[in-house]
Amino acid sequence: MGKIGLTMEVGSDGVALITISNPPVNALALSILTGLKEKYAEAMNRDDVKAIVLTGDAGKFSGGFDINVFEKIHATGNISLLPGVSIELLTNVIEDGKKPSVAAIQGLALGGGLELTMGCHARICTPQALLGLPELSLGVFPGFGGTQRLPRLVGLSKAIEMMLLSKFVSGTEGKNLGLIDELVSSSELLRVSRLWALDIADKRKPWVSSLRRTDRIGSLSEARMIIKEARQLSKRIAPNMPQHNACLDVIEEGVLFGGYAGSIREEKVFNEMVLSDTARSLVHVFFSQRLTSKVPNITDIGLKPRRIRKVAVIGGGLMGSGIATSLIRNNVSVVMKEINSKFLQKGIKTIEANLNGLLKKKAISKEKMNSALSLLKGTLDYSLFRDIDMVIEAVIEKVSLKQSIFSEIEKVCRPDCILATNTSTIDLNIVGEKTTSQDRIIGAHFFSPAHVMPLLEIIRTEKTSPQVILDLLEVGKIIKKVPVVVGNCTGFAVNRTFFPYTQGAHLLLHLGVDLFRIDRVITNFGMPMGPFQLQDLAGYGVAMAVKEVFASSFKGRTFDTELVQMMVEMGRNGKANGKGYYVYERGMKPKPDPSLQPIIEKSRKLANVMHGGKPIIISDQDILEMVFFPVVNEACRVMDENVVIRASDIDISSVLGMGFPRYRGGLVFWADTLGSKYIYERLKKWEITYGGFFKPSRYLEERAMNGTSLSLMAQGSTPTPISRM
Repeated sequence: MGKIGLTMEVGSDGVALITISNPPVNALALSILTGLKEKYAEAMNRDDVKAIVLTGDAGKFSGGFDINVFEKIHATGNISLLPGVSIELLTNVIEDGKKPSVAAIQGLALGGGLELTMGCHARICTPQALLGLPELSLGVFPGFGGTQRLPRLVGLSKAIEMMLLSKFVSGTEGKNLGLIDELVSSSELLRVSRLWALDIADKRKPWVSSLRRTDRIGSLSEARMIIKEARQLSKRIAPNMPQHNACLDVIEEGVLFGGYAGSIREEKVFNEMVLSDTARSLVHVFFSQRLTSKVPNITDIGLKPRRIRKVAVIGGGLMGSGIATSLIRNNVSVVMKEINSKFLQKGIKTIEANLNGLLKKKAISKEKMNSALSLLKGTLDYSLFRDIDMVIEAVIEKVSLKQSIFSEIEKVCRPDCILATNTSTIDLNIVGEKTTSQDRIIGAHFFSPAHVMPLLEIIRTEKTSPQVILDLLEVGKIIKKVPVVVGNCTGFAVNRTFFPYTQGAHLLLHLGVDLFRIDRVITNFGMPMGPFQLQDLAGYGVAMAVKEVFASSFKGRTFDTELVQMMVEMGRNGKANGKGYYVYERGMKPKPDPSLQPIIEKSRKLANVMHGGKPIIISDQDILEMVFFPVVNEACRVMDENVVIRASDIDISSVLGMGFPRYRGGLVFWADTLGSKYIYERLKKWEITYGGFFKPSRYLEERAMNGTSLSLMAQGSTPTPISRM
């Protein structure tokens, strides 16, 4: 088919086959939902139709409601754009219709797609199909009757687990749970579904209305206990997200007063949740991630990505082994090079440990692990580099070493081999200045641990060819990363934007604020850990390596302290040796280390930033803003210099690369909710008191004066990759 819409074919057996078609996942656009009502009305009124089978085109049932509608609602505030599906279509038309409906499911039935199947009187499914209700990840909850029907089909406890954790199940698991009535092969799906529908019509099989079932709910006291425990779980896993409790409220309504009453409440609360700040933020992040694959003058000029079959990774340390793990687990052959056999064996063992960790988490099978390891080769020289498609250099942040490596690989690799570096801070022009291959030099900045973190920052210079950029975008897609293309400057987009994050925390510490209070405020805001614990985790070597680079590039807006150097001299190396700002013991949560205080006091005296030697007295909100507003300010400079294509690239990078809370929409989106004027005034005040670290950028000042959004970057021209040191 391929066209958007619905078809209905009535067979000689009296079964009307209604097929949804909206590539690529048969999303339930408003036109599809309207068409469903029309097709059902026609089928119900035709004398030659005894029963209905509902299915999807191109091997998929439906990926759910069209999220573009949410974006339109957020832009206009017009809630009437939401269709009244739960009661009007699913209950009145399908479930309470005079002719039975059977859902024929393959590929996937997610969100509204699964809810549509639960309004039918039976569900026939292929074993591998994916089923789930992931709506909470978008700031809402199942709003097409899912909160009422799923508990009645699989039981209250399992239904809540599937909704609260956005957990998918296979068709096979769905059959075991009671969600699916019969498992069949793809070739048998429609035949069996038609027969099942006729069996219901002729009363050979039961006519089951999911909304009216009560046998899986359990007693009222049991149900209340399950919901109470779920609220405690919600408080623990999603303390700042209202949609989880709203979902439980609606489920409870149905348990107490019946499925129909629950559906009415579901529709009302769902409409309220769509307009919530959380939904706006999460939908923004969803679309921001989609946009990263669209790069002007790269993805829109007719180029085709070349297939990257074999990659060399230079360096088997933490980053190199993580990058290699990502590649081999996604069927890309890897040659890992190290300088001696000891380091090489250590790197291979790290890769094996990475894969074992994934195996324990059931992220891969034993067969997949063995298959991945078979794609890995180790080497101590360049003899295996002659047929390599791409090299990724992942050695320490030392300019001379990187320059030497690039000079060598240029000579031994094919002329079309991509030459990539995993540097997190160093200007790519400097890395490749001793080569004649600037057109194929590119940054492939992975985030640690590289086999886990989803972000891949792709750095281009003025000379990097569009083909090389497109090829690396394709590699990112193959290894299931979210690639963001950025320009070339010190720290690139993510580390450049966030360099004031740790520095702001250090400034507060040296102004007398308790270190552990700073971390606590930041984690309460929603970051996975505070800046000091993050520094413990990253290791002090990184902080010391980039300190001079940032100080040189961003004169007048860095905060200099000797604290990290002093800690290293005292035998503290962070989590690596169990002693940093925190004490780390196996199997235990990090504990604040009171013995750190004398070192902090000594560092404070050396920095001499406290007025009269007295600690400042500030609120938690002050702490939060003094850490994050300088980060927002640097993001403004990054946007002003066209380091990123669009503001949303900073948002998705902050979420995926730095752990900025997804439910706040990303760094720039969150800043816009506060307003450029407010952020500017706060920074200006701190600049007067504490100096140039807080000086507002020109970009921020202009938007504050004009009252405009920070995210409105200059449009209409292709961002120019820049190089600034």
